[in-house]
Amino acid sequence: MIYTLTLNPSLDYIMTLDDLQIGKTNRSVSELIYPGGKGINVSIVLKNLGFENKALGFEAGFTGIALKSMVKEMGVDASFIRIEEGNTRINVKLRGIDETEINGQGPNITKENIEELMAKLEELNKDDFLIISGAIPKHLPQTIYSDILNRIGNRIGGFIVDATNELLLNTLPYGPFMIKPNIHELEELAQMELNTVDEIEKAAKVLQDKGAKNVLVSMGKDGAFLLDENGTSHHHAAPKGVLKNSVGAGDSMVAGFLAGYLENHDYSKAFAYGVCTGSASAFSENLATRQEVEALLNDF
Repeated sequence: MIYTLTLNPSLDYIMTLDDLQIGKTNRSVSELIYPGGKGINVSIVLKNLGFENKALGFEAGFTGIALKSMVKEMGVDASFIRIEEGNTRINVKLRGIDETEINGQGPNITKENIEELMAKLEELNKDDFLIISGAIPKHLPQTIYSDILNRIGNRIGGFIVDATNELLLNTLPYGPFMIKPNIHELEELAQMELNTVDEIEKAAKVLQDKGAKNVLVSMGKDGAFLLDENGTSHHHAAPKGVLKNSVGAGDSMVAGFLAGYLENHDYSKAFAYGVCTGSASAFSENLATRQEVEALLNDF
């Protein structure tokens, strides 16, 4: 079974405006509400691609009830731990001439809540795969992901980490199957601009030497780069299409890469599937479907 973990999920409230005028009453042209959180996005795309999975995380208040209901309506098995105080956060995304985001904080996760999560994770075994994604609530330590892997890393089949800075670096000694920084995050880790494929490969190799088996780098309109565990580098421009929504494209790439790998056990095919899945989400108002991905694969 594939499991995803989102420590600070959300309801994403997307409002489209003709123009955002600060200090005045603004009226939306259209509104959408989606379940949010990187791991939840991965779960939804995996389900769309035909892979059953279970979404783990926390939920609180009336917004948590709504989140869990929406995730289940999308066909994903949601196994969230209930927090009695506070509310699952609402992230407001305002789309006008520019896009503005206002992200909520989320509920306070206690030590008891974390122990309950650990007990769930300790039930995973060698047949299971775990995807750990996203930022964490500010009151949790930057070691929370590595703390989890210290408890369960040697008992599961493999794990993927999609996080930034210390959160990511702390997990590398546990040997993630794959990590997926975007190009800007990789530049932060490398502490330099990366302008060529050779420079990207060298920066990815540093992370590989620290423990990551595969390093997948999302690069927006420039496509993606993969340094696989065999030392082979892969680079491809993004498929052609009209950008409609970049939210969830990186998470979709993670889901597509894992789906492609599990189907073929071939990194070239997994890479192609990942790139096309990320692009399919970017070219749609919703997250990628298998039909959309396969249409792009035909021209990849």
